[in-house]
Amino acid sequence: MTLIPQRLLGEALLFSTRKTPFKTAIISLQKEFSYSDIYEWSMKLASHLAKTGIRKGDRVAIYMNNSWQSVVSIYGITLAGGVFIVINPQTKANKLAYILNDSGAKILISSKSLKNEVNLALTETPVIQQLLLSGGIDSNSHLNVLTIDFEGIIDSEEPISDLPLIIGNDLAALIYTSGSTGFPKGVMMTHQSMVFTSWSLIEYLRLSEEDRILLVLPLAFDYGLYQLIMALTIGGTLIVEQSFAFPASIYKSIEKYKPTVFPGVPTVYAMMINTNKQTGLTFKCIEKVTNTAAALPAEFIPDLKKIFPRALIFKMYGLTECKRVCYLEPELIDIKPNSVGKSIPGTEVFLLSPDGNPVPAGEAGILHIRGPHVMLGYWNKDDLSKEMLKPGKLPGERILCSNDLFTMDEDGFLYFQGRTDDIIKTRGEKVSPIEIEKIIYKIDGVREVSVIGKPDDIMGESIVAFVTQHTSSGLNKDDILRECVRHLEPFMIPQNIVFLEEMPKSTNGKIDKFELKKLLIYER
Repeated sequence: MTLIPQRLLGEALLFSTRKTPFKTAIISLQKEFSYSDIYEWSMKLASHLAKTGIRKGDRVAIYMNNSWQSVVSIYGITLAGGVFIVINPQTKANKLAYILNDSGAKILISSKSLKNEVNLALTETPVIQQLLLSGGIDSNSHLNVLTIDFEGIIDSEEPISDLPLIIGNDLAALIYTSGSTGFPKGVMMTHQSMVFTSWSLIEYLRLSEEDRILLVLPLAFDYGLYQLIMALTIGGTLIVEQSFAFPASIYKSIEKYKPTVFPGVPTVYAMMINTNKQTGLTFKCIEKVTNTAAALPAEFIPDLKKIFPRALIFKMYGLTECKRVCYLEPELIDIKPNSVGKSIPGTEVFLLSPDGNPVPAGEAGILHIRGPHVMLGYWNKDDLSKEMLKPGKLPGERILCSNDLFTMDEDGFLYFQGRTDDIIKTRGEKVSPIEIEKIIYKIDGVREVSVIGKPDDIMGESIVAFVTQHTSSGLNKDDILRECVRHLEPFMIPQNIVFLEEMPKSTNGKIDKFELKKLLIYER
């Protein structure tokens, strides 16, 4: 068989189906679905969308829990030439309506379990012409638009209609990410940028068709979305879980299905480490552990090696606007434990000062990214796009300004210092929260830590450290301050230590610093 290079996102599903049609592609709610199942149902959905009037470039939104239905929705939209938007199922009606209105989505795909939020959102948006609902339609639903049974489409025996010609430059997805203004922004990604990125990730993660990837992250989060894309591209298997909200059920799933790849975020790993300290939790089937979304503290590594004794541990850094920036080879994790490595294959990174000049090794600079994975821009937000996309090295080229501070050592390895808008200005000094967090993480018994600035009339900002601890560690404020005094300059020592039972988390599992700042309003 002649090998055809992948140019479009949906072609990966086609190629893998041709190669191994009866192999399990998706495991969801303890049911297994083959590649031929997923492809057949995706084509039926694509055909329905085309008959409904969806044209190339039209936006179709998906608002549902991680499931085989959400997988079919993503690929059905892609094969129809539409632009898919995956919206986190925890999103409330007002934000859902905002995304639908901002994107101009014509069709919404959702599930019966979310119909209340859907109905509220649809009262605030005139753009949705049709709702595809999974799980059945009640006669008393009183939904405000034409509603079609999702499973009815999948079970249909109607012939597949003609689908549009799609090229790599066409828009494939809008990935909405939170902004400092409080309104999410739609990151525009083309087919060719997403195909390039998926193959770059597959290369450095050393993935193969033998891999079974466990998904506990929302598909609305690009980190979760690319687990699906990579799994179907390599012809592997994706084990789909709705979330990590119930760790015990996830541990049972690992024991049953024996995944080889575990993608997580620091908040997930902190929970697993806490369980390991109590029960000796360990999983020998896992061969690769990956982390992004927030910096993985070096202090987590020894505990992760206990939980995953056979695994390579990949520290990574990225942002939605280009998916992934850099990674650290797992063989170097003990040699350069605080680094997030070098740029992913096929891309380039460099550091510039605020006035645009290169910075020498060891000095902090703003990270800039160059490569085919960089977004086209933000949907309907030209001014914000211009703030992030700067003129490149070639005429017409644009590079991505991350607005994140890094240093780079003599060997070219990157070290995250914090976001420029996270920097705390206290006593005339600029302080990176990361530096303080690293010291506190070293203290035995600390589970999670997040450092923020609180407005102060005298100092400009005072430093507050929020801390959670492992069960029965017995830590107190003096323990934390003692270590800070030993290792930090005086102006970097927190003025206040606040112990919490749990850190507030975003829907993507990150520690939510906006919620922590709200807590300061009530802190005396």
